[in-house]
Amino acid sequence: MSTEFHRIKQLPPYVFESVNKLKATCRAAGDDIIDLGMGNPDMPTPIHIREKLIETINKPKTNRYSASKGIPGLLRAQAAYYERRFGVKLNPSTEIVATLGSKEGFANIAQAITAPGDIILAPNPTYPIHQFGFIISGGVIRNMPASPDENFMHALENEVLNSFPKPKVLVVNYPSNPTAINATLDFYRDIVKFCKKHDLIILSDLAYSEIYFDDSPPPSILQIGGAKSISVEFTSMSKTYAMPGWRIGFAVGNERIISALIRVKSYLDYGAYTPIQVAASAALNGPQDCVDEIRKVYKSRRDVLVKSFSNAGWEIPEPASSMFAWAPIPDQFKELGSVEFSKLLLKRTMVAVSPGIGFGTEGEGYVRIALVENEHRIRQAARNIKKHLFETNK
Repeated sequence: MSTEFHRIKQLPPYVFESVNKLKATCRAAGDDIIDLGMGNPDMPTPIHIREKLIETINKPKTNRYSASKGIPGLLRAQAAYYERRFGVKLNPSTEIVATLGSKEGFANIAQAITAPGDIILAPNPTYPIHQFGFIISGGVIRNMPASPDENFMHALENEVLNSFPKPKVLVVNYPSNPTAINATLDFYRDIVKFCKKHDLIILSDLAYSEIYFDDSPPPSILQIGGAKSISVEFTSMSKTYAMPGWRIGFAVGNERIISALIRVKSYLDYGAYTPIQVAASAALNGPQDCVDEIRKVYKSRRDVLVKSFSNAGWEIPEPASSMFAWAPIPDQFKELGSVEFSKLLLKRTMVAVSPGIGFGTEGEGYVRIALVENEHRIRQAARNIKKHLFETNK
């Protein structure tokens, strides 16, 4: 077959693939890989959530097709969470939709609101769906800084005032994947004011809202007065409740945009399996001490990572939030670039990380390290790196 597929042609080679292939080869040879690459939460889903799933599965009617936008109880539970956590009131009927994870929600909203040629402002580096969800839908990406500072506002003003056609959407992601940078309400206030003035939609990815390690919980953009008139925010249960394979997330905010998302989504999926939605409701409505425990585990792993890697000779900046560390490539290996360094690290030390360029051109010179192995394994990774990377390279 000689036919070419237009949308596939729009996509670049998958940057992580060469590292993944090497990882698979090593495993096939019997090597023990300490995998700090993919951000795949490894902790068990809390027991009361699993018990609710089992209880609901045993009810015959729950095996029917579900509700694409989310069952009413789940939407009410998310509304209660937003009011409890952020002081934001949402109408569960018109301002919330349950998605098959925040990633899928982003892809669906891109399909719902993007016309061919629309200009989308997205951070670089960032989680790939923030850009490629729109590229697949015909949008054109303009890169924005990932850090929420004066450079961001300068770049935003420049893009809006000097672009034709004018940008349609601004994507923000704090706490950031991959950089772990957080934003403040003052920053959100500035961009909401600017985007309202220039008629831009804001899409905020808040997937790591509950993974933070200090006394400053990440805020929601919807806490800013008037933000709901132009903004939609995405959250996920994957990290908060250790439910990555369950595929439950949410989009909340502007009623018109949510309505468009619901309509497109209704053509694409029937929603998550009803027992999963019921169990997700139990998670949001039930005791939250499990969230605190999950947060403590990530904090402890972060502390072990930063200390043990430093002792090994690799200084890792301490992330204040998310389940990742954004680590500069050690000076003696910088010229390799992030892909070749990641492959060298894997070959020599059996430690897998994600090359920074996989998150955008501005990610070159870094690797992302996920806190998805226990403390013993993280210390073992540090010993391997000290012995087989730094000492071997002397």
